[in-house]
Amino acid sequence: MTRLTFLPHPQICPQGKTIEVEPGISICDAALNAGIPIEHACEKACACTTCHVVVRQGFDSLEAAEEKEEDLLDKAWGLEPESRLSCQAKVGDQDLVVEIPKYTINLVSEQH
Repeated sequence: MTRLTFLPHPQICPQGKTIEVEPGISICDAALNAGIPIEHACEKACACTTCHVVVRQGFDSLEAAEEKEEDLLDKAWGLEPESRLSCQAKVGDQDLVVEIPKYTINLVSEQH
């Protein structure tokens, strides 16, 4: 099992949360399964940037982003070198610390 620590986010996860997941699950699915309502406007189809996260620890353990993800990340609010689309980043066997940015470029936040 791999430990994912989500840092506090004012609306989505005010207290932060640490969970354990099986390797191979996406960061987005892990968050959703744990009750963390991370945005994913394109339903995890790698067509938007609303599920953008910054991997504060363990970034190097993730497989490299594919070109489509890299192109989309260029449009994400608050892009950093350790940014990933959580729907595309699959958890490996190294623990991760994940920050959900305060803002997205989504004009309307939808409940899923």
